[in-house]
Amino acid sequence: MTTAEERFASFRDLHRPGDPLLLPNAWDYGSAAALAARGFAAIGTTSLGVAAVHGKPDAAGATRAETVELAEQMCGLGVLVTVDIEGGFSDDPAQVSDLVAGLAALGVAGVNLEDGRPDGTLRPIALHQRIIEAALGHGVFVNARADTRWLGTGDTLERVRAYGHADGVFVPGLSDPDEIAEVVAATSLPLNVLYQPGGPSLDRLAAAGVARVSTGSLLYRASVRGALAAVLAVRGEPAPPVPSYAEITAILPQS
Repeated sequence: MTTAEERFASFRDLHRPGDPLLLPNAWDYGSAAALAARGFAAIGTTSLGVAAVHGKPDAAGATRAETVELAEQMCGLGVLVTVDIEGGFSDDPAQVSDLVAGLAALGVAGVNLEDGRPDGTLRPIALHQRIIEAALGHGVFVNARADTRWLGTGDTLERVRAYGHADGVFVPGLSDPDEIAEVVAATSLPLNVLYQPGGPSLDRLAAAGVARVSTGSLLYRASVRGALAAVLAVRGEPAPPVPSYAEITAILPQS
């Protein structure tokens, strides 16, 4: 039985600039177990996948209980687990602290905390700094996500520097190697980016100094495509493309 400190250290040590951790993101126990069986040392969750499985909107703070339940199940797989907790499911630092403490007690090694809000705005920097601070101190690797590129608003470098008290920083939507290198140079924290089909390869991201590459909702969306391809093949129809994030969220409940 490992301690929180041992899990934290093991997970932190997987974040190597130039030799990044490839982090697949699961959406239920079955997908997590399949990834663990393929030898991935660490597995994350995807908020979109969890929301879709339970028929709820993504990034709206609606899946706290479902996320905690999945985290508990995944912690029995013998791999390091990091959990997408959206914005912490609260703007109250005390509630976020309690959530992260509870996840640590289950055996979670890391959490991902985003500053984007469902209405497309960004959480004020000072508030997100307090939210990050509240998540620290529980033996859990806190990955601070800046949604500037994802939402197309705000200053990426300002936010990355402001979140320098976290354990890692994540900028989804960042794909240009030169821009990635600029962000790497702006922080002492390991940089996490989102893998994008058609974007830079893992080797190219490594060369830019990335320390962690997440798949986000890609695996869930690819599974939807696979299911549709299988049933459409029965009718002799061609396989569809992988649905986009927007296409999945459009068919989910909106509130």
